[in-house]
Amino acid sequence: MDEKIDVIAHIHAGEGNEGVVREALESFVEPTRKEEGCLRYDLFQDVSDPLKFTFIEEWASPAALERHSQSAHIAAGRAKMNGKLAGPSWVQVAKRIL
Repeated sequence: MDEKIDVIAHIHAGEGNEGVVREALESFVEPTRKEEGCLRYDLFQDVSDPLKFTFIEEWASPAALERHSQSAHIAAGRAKMNGKLAGPSWVQVAKRIL
């Protein structure tokens, strides 16, 4: 049984906080790509609105994603972004059907 899941996560920096948020998000990439079960972890910045960032992720299983969400580097980055976002992040966990 294929347990793979995909994640699309949208993060919107607050006005004037683009640099801090981008730095925190960039700090997630290298350690996350080394995590067991991480198949894809790519960060994007919107070309028309540089305050908007998106992660596109692929995980071997929901358990791998859960371990990632509890990792120390994610907790540290979230702390750096505390009070710097325009609102809550929007995260979609999906299962590819085609």
